[in-house]
Amino acid sequence: MGEVIARLAMSLDGYIAGPESGREHPLGIGGERLHSWVYGLRTFRQMQGMTGGDTGPDDDLIAEHVVRPGAVVMGHGMYITGEIPWGDEPPFHAPVYVVTHHARESLVKKGGTTFHFVTDGPGRALELAREAAGDKDVSLAGGADLVQQFIRAGWLDELLLHVVPVLACGGRRLFDDLGDQHIEWEKTQVLDSPGVTHIRLRAPHAVIAE
Repeated sequence: MGEVIARLAMSLDGYIAGPESGREHPLGIGGERLHSWVYGLRTFRQMQGMTGGDTGPDDDLIAEHVVRPGAVVMGHGMYITGEIPWGDEPPFHAPVYVVTHHARESLVKKGGTTFHFVTDGPGRALELAREAAGDKDVSLAGGADLVQQFIRAGWLDELLLHVVPVLACGGRRLFDDLGDQHIEWEKTQVLDSPGVTHIRLRAPHAVIAE
């Protein structure tokens, strides 16, 4: 069985989306600043059907997290905000299990992505995603509320943060609503680039496979 992993860009003050995120502003107002470092990378450009792009350590991290997952779990809010920008061929190329209160038929897209809408809670979505992923990992795509639920439940094994040197000063924070528990993660990798610092963290329960 694979692991449950998440990869998120975050501002210095802890936001993963700017204010008023939604269909009109999928990343929130000003939220594109959190992702500007990735737009010129070769792997990102390939995901968008483009050629060329920069290679190197930043691109290696993105490429790794493209191939690791065999399935994806996301919240309804992220699905709604991303539905229009993703278009007919979303970048997941794997089954995606959307945690929602709105039951609907599965939605098949181009490129191997199928959205399945799970109304029995995040635990059931994770169970289905693990079955679909087999020996590969399950990627937790967000949003913030769902990531917080996974952390509280102890379901998240690895978190890769791309910390961008900007202050969002509003929007959706990643680490709100975690209760009063003390959670100590293990830092396993730090990679510093001019526009972003990558920090890979292991959850307290997670054991690195030999």
